[in-house]
Amino acid sequence: MKDIDRLEIKQLKIFQALLRERNVSRVAQQVGLTQQAVSGQLSKLREIFDDRLFVRKSNGLVSTPYAENLGEKVDQLLQGFDQLLKPDSFVPELVEGTYVIASTDYAQQVVLPEVIAKIRQQAPNLKIIIQDLDVDNLSSSLTAGKINLVIAFPDFVPDNYPYKTLFSEYHICVAAKGSPLAKKKLRIHDIADYPQIIASPSRPNFRGSIDTWFEEHGLRRNTVISAPCFSIVPLYLETTETIAFLPSRLLKGTNLILDSHNNRHTWQ
Repeated sequence: MKDIDRLEIKQLKIFQALLRERNVSRVAQQVGLTQQAVSGQLSKLREIFDDRLFVRKSNGLVSTPYAENLGEKVDQLLQGFDQLLKPDSFVPELVEGTYVIASTDYAQQVVLPEVIAKIRQQAPNLKIIIQDLDVDNLSSSLTAGKINLVIAFPDFVPDNYPYKTLFSEYHICVAAKGSPLAKKKLRIHDIADYPQIIASPSRPNFRGSIDTWFEEHGLRRNTVISAPCFSIVPLYLETTETIAFLPSRLLKGTNLILDSHNNRHTWQ
């Protein structure tokens, strides 16, 4: 019992974060401590449990078998502690405060209008902040409680957070209605070679999930424009000799021509 008396909840949270991140500096940033302080807490944990817990390797920290087994017990303990502060029942009408939702512009157009309507009906006293998805800082923002809900493709969401699949989506190859492609039958390698626009809401680059589909066919697509959101792509298609792959639920009411090539994804 002497060692148990020395154990603190914050130490268990640091241990949990180290199991997840395998990196002292990232854990320090998430919990708001210095790297030295995190290392100090790790030293105390090693003494309490009489195990090294983590071994430093070239690719980061590697947990010992004891630490892996301990991780499940720590998760259960922390979940139990969280339950102590939760009310016995949830009444939406009584909920107050601010709820932060992070999502791409796609989700803001397709998913959130209905979600927000239901929240306003069921929890009228709750204020909602919608913000663009910042993939690079998503894990730390969730851990720190700065974000309550994320709506995005599964690839954007950290594996260690619970999720629920909303629906399956697929991308359709599109061009402006006045495009010279309107009367042409294109093969897949023709599409790969044609100048394309990509929507990259997570971070600015020239690669997206569709590239994997092309690579499976031994092709590399010719991406020439990277836009920060899906909603602006149709306007760019109207003024450039380009094509794009857009989610099917965004195409209603647009002045675009469609191709049969598509690629399916899941939203959660």
